[in-house]
Amino acid sequence: MSPGRPLRILVVDDDPAMVGAISALVGTEGHQVLTAYDGETAVRRWREEAPDLVLLDLAMPGPDGFSVARQLRGTGAPPIIVVSGEAAEAAKVRALDAGADDYLVKPFGKAELLARIRAVLRRAGSGPGGPVAAATRFVTLTVDRRRHEAGVGDRSLALTPTEYRLLEALVAAGGDLVGHGRLLLAGWPEERNPDPLWLKPHLARLRRKLRAAGGPAIVAVRSVGYRLEG
Repeated sequence: MSPGRPLRILVVDDDPAMVGAISALVGTEGHQVLTAYDGETAVRRWREEAPDLVLLDLAMPGPDGFSVARQLRGTGAPPIIVVSGEAAEAAKVRALDAGADDYLVKPFGKAELLARIRAVLRRAGSGPGGPVAAATRFVTLTVDRRRHEAGVGDRSLALTPTEYRLLEALVAAGGDLVGHGRLLLAGWPEERNPDPLWLKPHLARLRRKLRAAGGPAIVAVRSVGYRLEG
């Protein structure tokens, strides 16, 4: 979080005063703030703007913070810090289980907020956004969240939106196994109960496109999930 490397932070809260306060706190460090006042806008802005970090309230119109955290985490989102007035342990556990990386109770001070941001970024090994490269073993494969594009070397991959989201989740795992449930959340974030049968044909098409471009293989682990290899 050096002054020369500003972050793009999505602040999600239905209280304009709180959004303004958080924006002022992180703005003093040179970070750019994106805002959303409800769950649907939060998910849309994440897809369109590819922020480096999400500060997320729990209670808001439309999908609540728990739902938003699950949707973002299913697509390989950057670190998520819940910022909530709810101090109960049950809420903290539920938020962390939904995909949050940390939980900050209101009210809080500038120093604590900035320290928690630094901490989650260290744990995630994250920096400011931009094209997201795969793990070093897949150096020729890149995923650019801002442009919603992917490519192998200098070859662009012609992907459907669902194929792109599935690839993004696989890339974010860096070669580790990605379970069926996480892939379903990644591919169909708007669906309440996506059908597991949808995965196989979409991943088969994605596998063919990667193979044709000379990219890594998508390997199925029977009854568990998929991973990138090669």
